[in-house]
Amino acid sequence: MNSLIELQELSKSFGSQEVLKEISLNIRKGEIYGLLGPSGSGKTTLIKLMIGLEVPSSGRVTFKGENLKAKTLYPSIGYMAQSDALYDELTAKENLSFMASLYGLTKNKRKDQIEKVMETVDLLRDLNKPVHQYSGGMKRRLSLAIALLHDPDVLFLDEPTVGIDPVLRKEIWDDFHKLKEEGRTLIITTHVMDEAERCDRLGLLQNGEIISSDTPEAIKTQYGVTSIEDVFLKNGGVQVEN
Repeated sequence: MNSLIELQELSKSFGSQEVLKEISLNIRKGEIYGLLGPSGSGKTTLIKLMIGLEVPSSGRVTFKGENLKAKTLYPSIGYMAQSDALYDELTAKENLSFMASLYGLTKNKRKDQIEKVMETVDLLRDLNKPVHQYSGGMKRRLSLAIALLHDPDVLFLDEPTVGIDPVLRKEIWDDFHKLKEEGRTLIITTHVMDEAERCDRLGLLQNGEIISSDTPEAIKTQYGVTSIEDVFLKNGGVQVEN
């Protein structure tokens, strides 16, 4: 098994509130791994533990077989948060140039990378437009471009399609599959059930626990149902008709 990231009995509490409970799973190189669950199930906290923004209460995270270290992790990953962290008064190009300077890209490489990532998210023609003129969907795609700017091997995308219409959501998922074909690993959180079918494997989160981790088809077979939504209903004690 070519594991890139492993979580071993990972738990996280905030005060007396236990958010995640003894989670163990592995994420393989070159796959789209979805973390699926309702709002408040712990998806964002789990992502933050995987990239070192939160410290586990117990358990451990390994990256490429070693304990998580910022020095080895951060050059390899791109992170897209739930909320867009953009400077609205600047143009897209200025936002990207600023982030490129933080990543340490040279001026020559900066120009090429900016054009490349904006081409990837189909925003190249809007490069010089102020971000406050962008729609919500355009801002999400610009955030994805920023996450791709330093050419990372692994992308952590927290609710990347939230607030986006179905047509654009499909286009963004097509982009995700192109990135996978380039050899990248994508870890995507979502609470949208139909997006689950487009992942290679899924970790289903409910009440801070992983109730299943496998391919979408294998999970549906395991529970004897025809949709991922039915898995959650059945696991919650709700009788689901096939």
